[in-house]
Amino acid sequence: MRLHRLTVTAFGPFAGSETVDFDALAAGGLFLLRGATGAGKTSVLDAVCFALYGETPGARRANRLRSDHADPKRLTSVELELTLGGRQLRITRLPEQRRPKKVGTGTTVERAQTLLREWAADTGDGTPGWRGLSKSHQEAGEEIHRLIGMNREQFCQVVLLPQGDFARFLKADSEERGKLLRRLFDTERFQHVEAWLAEQRRGQEAAVQAGRRRLRDLTSKAEQAAGPGAEPAA
Repeated sequence: MRLHRLTVTAFGPFAGSETVDFDALAAGGLFLLRGATGAGKTSVLDAVCFALYGETPGARRANRLRSDHADPKRLTSVELELTLGGRQLRITRLPEQRRPKKVGTGTTVERAQTLLREWAADTGDGTPGWRGLSKSHQEAGEEIHRLIGMNREQFCQVVLLPQGDFARFLKADSEERGKLLRRLFDTERFQHVEAWLAEQRRGQEAAVQAGRRRLRDLTSKAEQAAGPGAEPAA
């Protein structure tokens, strides 16, 4: 997975629209996300997680996503461009939120929205662009989950490692950590090799035991044929 661009609007501490260009940041290799307390470092990670799964990391799931400082008419949204499984995708999510009514006074509830698009060389008219894949929360979520190979909890544990959750990963039992790490580093092929070698070992052991039984049978028959006066077979 490679992140390209993240745009947040009225999200967390960001009252307006802010864009993080991950391609520009990563051009020189590794980069560090730093800033004063409350500057929005954690909110950037929250936004990435929300774009992918429609939820923020575990310890912060109950927090409100909408900025308290945003214009009431500005809807909260997150848009993430990334490459998954060799496919360049754009995910746009809007949480359920209240907005001013378009007619009259008061507010109304704006339902949550999800839009999953993919960059295509031909959108149907011979030109490249973003092609819509799904507007369904469930369909988009299933496709993203399939491409990432991890659910939200696993992603937060082994990729985001949010504040306080790294200790929980370290304290997890060996079986749980093993499953997460096998999925993260795609070690399933080594498990197949291990299973094949174990099967070959069992087959060879069975062949050796069968050969020993046959040798004992032949020895017994030879002793019977030689009679009681013959030298011992040993």
